[in-house]
Amino acid sequence: MLTTSISLQLEPGQKITLQPVSWERFEEILAELGERRSSRIAYAFEILEIMAPLPEHQRSKVLLADLVKTLLRVQKRAWEPLGSTTFKRKGMTAGIEPDDCFYIQNYKAVIGKNRLDLTQDPPPDLALETDLTSKTELDAYVALRVPELWIYAGGKLKINVLDEDQYIDSLKSPLFPGVCQQAKCEVLGAEASAKLAP
Repeated sequence: MLTTSISLQLEPGQKITLQPVSWERFEEILAELGERRSSRIAYAFEILEIMAPLPEHQRSKVLLADLVKTLLRVQKRAWEPLGSTTFKRKGMTAGIEPDDCFYIQNYKAVIGKNRLDLTQDPPPDLALETDLTSKTELDAYVALRVPELWIYAGGKLKINVLDEDQYIDSLKSPLFPGVCQQAKCEVLGAEASAKLAP
C-alpha cells in the first residue's frame, strides 16, 4: 500500500473529497494536518471532506454563536462552549468539526476536559453550521448522535432535531423553545425580548 503525506493549500471556499478513506487513514490525516489549521473536516462512510471556510462563513458563525450565548445568559443557564473541536468516534466511523458547538444539558460532563472520548462522553447538545451543503457532514452529525443542529444559510435558520437515525426539520428548538425557523414565528418570546431590549 502506498502511503503519502498530506500537504494542502486550499483557497477560502475550496473543498476536497477523498474516498474511500479507512478509519486508520482518517486518523493519520488528522495527525498530519495538525490542530493549528484553518481547514475543517467531515468524515462518514469512508468519505473524508476537507474544507477551507470563506470569510463570510466565519462572520455568520460568530453571529450565530453570539445569539446562542445571549439566549443562554438571558435564561441564566450554564453551558460549556467547545467551538470547532474535532468530534470523532471509531465505532461509528464518523468525525466532524462543527462551526461551533455547546454543551448545555450535559455541560457538567465535559467541564475541564482537554480531550473527549465519545464512547464515554456525550456529544454536544447543540451544533452550529453555516451553509452546510454536504451529505457527509450531515451523516457525521447523525452518526455521532448530536441531538440538535442549527444550520444558517441564505439568511435563514434551519433547526434540525435528531429522530432515531435522521434529522427532521423542527419549527422550534427543543433547547430554546422561543427560537423558531419561520419568519412569522417570534424569534424570542415576549419576556426574553424585553430582557434583551437596551
